[in-house]
Amino acid sequence: MISPLAYVNPEAKIGKNVEIGPFCYIDKNVEIGDNNVLMNSVTVLDGARIGEGNTFFPGAVISAIPQDLKFAGEETTAEIGNHNTFRENVTVNRGTAAKGRTVVGNNNLIMEGAHVAHDVFVGNGCIIGNTTKLAGEVIVDDFAILSACVLVHQFCRIGSYVMVGGGSRTSQDIPPFIMAAREPIAFVGLNIVGLRRRGFDKNIIDNIHNAYRILYQNTKLQAERLELIKTEVPQSKEIDYIVDFVKTSKRGIIQPA
Repeated sequence: MISPLAYVNPEAKIGKNVEIGPFCYIDKNVEIGDNNVLMNSVTVLDGARIGEGNTFFPGAVISAIPQDLKFAGEETTAEIGNHNTFRENVTVNRGTAAKGRTVVGNNNLIMEGAHVAHDVFVGNGCIIGNTTKLAGEVIVDDFAILSACVLVHQFCRIGSYVMVGGGSRTSQDIPPFIMAAREPIAFVGLNIVGLRRRGFDKNIIDNIHNAYRILYQNTKLQAERLELIKTEVPQSKEIDYIVDFVKTSKRGIIQPA
């Protein structure tokens, strides 16, 4: 299953039923689990920890050192979960002393030319579009969709079930369950189609809508608006998530168009 034209360091740990194509390079201090497919010209460098059932298309580079001038060669990792797809020329850098690791969860699709920088955390079931770039220490929660050519500033957080329009750029957090687009980026409504596809109940969608109506249309201070959401909208894990996301945002959330 390993091409004679590939290089695999003797110290690398390779699981069962792993395909490694020609011109791949597997460095020392690498762990690759079972049933992974590395097509030709995939590079896996020091610090990679790869789960099971992932597919890496040609040109992908996993666990390269961070593009961060503060990086001093510390031992860090790039941790890949299970059943992800990394299309052509995707780059995933390993962590720095800030967090020690970059993490991509399970069942994600990372499309051609996307970049996942140092200390990023990508959850599960996400889609990262062609040439989208995630800067250092970005967090992408589960089931978020970032369309093509999206630029995300360092330290930003993208909420679950978000749809971010192609070509957008953000230097603020994007709260969950919404659509974000335009220039400058703005809240443009709920991701209703995405929520329905994921099986959200109509009452839950209505409650999410009411929460954002209070958050974005009320003129009170943000802390007061969050308290209104807690008292006027029926409690659920989705509403708690919205309130906690906004309350803990370090860069502030995007605003309506």
